[in-house]
Amino acid sequence: MRPNEIWEGKSLGARCMRAALTPLSWLYAAGWQGYLAVYRLKIKQTQEPHRPIVCVGNLITGGSGKSPMTRYLVRTLREMGYEVVIGCSGYGAPHSEAATIAPNGPLDAQEWGDEPAMFRWLDPEVPIVVGRRRVLAAELVHAQFPNSVLVMDDGFQHLPIKKQITIVLDEPFPANTNCIPAGPYREPRWNRRRADLVLPGSFQIKPAPMTLISPTGEQISPKEYSVLCALGQPQRFLDALNSIFPNSQNPGITVLLPDHDPLTGGTLLASFPKDLPIVVTAKDWVKLRNRADIDRRQFLVATQQISVEPEEEFKAWLKKRLDE
Repeated sequence: MRPNEIWEGKSLGARCMRAALTPLSWLYAAGWQGYLAVYRLKIKQTQEPHRPIVCVGNLITGGSGKSPMTRYLVRTLREMGYEVVIGCSGYGAPHSEAATIAPNGPLDAQEWGDEPAMFRWLDPEVPIVVGRRRVLAAELVHAQFPNSVLVMDDGFQHLPIKKQITIVLDEPFPANTNCIPAGPYREPRWNRRRADLVLPGSFQIKPAPMTLISPTGEQISPKEYSVLCALGQPQRFLDALNSIFPNSQNPGITVLLPDHDPLTGGTLLASFPKDLPIVVTAKDWVKLRNRADIDRRQFLVATQQISVEPEEEFKAWLKKRLDE
């Protein structure tokens, strides 16, 4: 049984598993609060190698919309006249071990991570720093882009580095608020009060309609398609597709893989109908594009932008916090 099935399942087996794992969740939560106390009591000091840092985080494992929010912040800050650098952990990739300023041009997802490769594909002109050592990453940004705003994609749980603004994405009424392993929360949900802003809340996230584009940028609306994705919360992606294509017959197949799956399996595409396009996310496309067999299939990349409303008030809030 996969973690999401345990956390969200309504079957008797899923409920029993959650109940059995709940004491471990209490231990996990207590351990996390101890870790937090080390910094609150100044036993360990946070470091400030660069200023300002804006962190987009969440409280749960898997996807919660951090990447669209990061892109929105980057776009908004640049419109406001700020120089911006994106910071990513590069999960699972060789360059995640320390920290590196990514070179110009397309990034190989296997070398740099799927999220850095995706950000570079979607916003090719924005510098990116990659690595789990966030303090070192901020030092590199300060050395090469001293006047920039560093927008961290994820990192709310990374306490050694001081952030000027923390924005956390969290559902207002989650069905399961348990910590790992009985639930999806990486730290107790009440810790959301650590954030400067929780969305949705005083501001609301407004998603634009999802669009499907070819790898060359042509917008296409298919009547029939297959789906391939490797996401933490794939159902949200499927629901979004159904909302824009409510009358689609969708006679293809749907393949859902774990978050950050490399999509390198040799027979991965063999089961897909050859006459139907395969709909993927941008994060998955940057992993698939290096496969030798992609020319045998048509791919459509799902893209979606968001805004934070009311937008002018949010910009004013953002500027005030950055200027403090």
